[in-house]
Amino acid sequence: MSFLGLPISRYINIEDSEQVLRAIRMTPEDMPIDIILHTPGGLVLASEQIARALLRHKAKVTVFVPHYAMSGGTLIALSADEIVMDPNAVLGPVDPQVGKYAASSILRVLKEKEPKDIDDETIMLADMAEKAVRQVTQTVADMLEQRFEKDKALELAQKLTSGQWTHDYPLTCEELAKLGFPPICAEMPKEIYRLMELYPQPAQNRPSVQYVPVPYQGERERS
Repeated sequence: MSFLGLPISRYINIEDSEQVLRAIRMTPEDMPIDIILHTPGGLVLASEQIARALLRHKAKVTVFVPHYAMSGGTLIALSADEIVMDPNAVLGPVDPQVGKYAASSILRVLKEKEPKDIDDETIMLADMAEKAVRQVTQTVADMLEQRFEKDKALELAQKLTSGQWTHDYPLTCEELAKLGFPPICAEMPKEIYRLMELYPQPAQNRPSVQYVPVPYQGERERS
């Protein structure tokens, strides 16, 4: 079995897609692929390239999500034949972002204001936002058609890309079940949890908590 792992705790970029596409290309067509996803997302281009390559792979593709696979990570997860999530893991919306704004929020400006009151830059951003939403919606629908009828796939794709949630909204196991996804949350192989322990997240400018898994000992025993 071929075992691929996306970069841990980092955004998916073009270099990542090149490496993953190369690994998929080198995997025999009849060999299943298991892939661990642990990512906040990344470039739409890179994520879509990986997703479509996995979708084309003839053997079974299984995605494991031990913690989170947001945005572009969710797009990749949807391309798999099977998604296995830890009961506490989450996916996320796949609504496109244009610059530093959500595409849906830019489009809302056109609905809320008269054209004469909107500056040229916002109008141009709205044009890009409309195209981005349409393109990503179709891509997500393509991924979902292996699980759902075409109309249902498009309906779910529109929910995931329309901006009804914030971009970092956690889609839990329960939320995904309400959307119509089959049960995908279960205890995953312990080897995956052990692998994740080898890739701690990099330090960031925020308070952190470290759990040290050692048996508790009272003051008398420690002294």
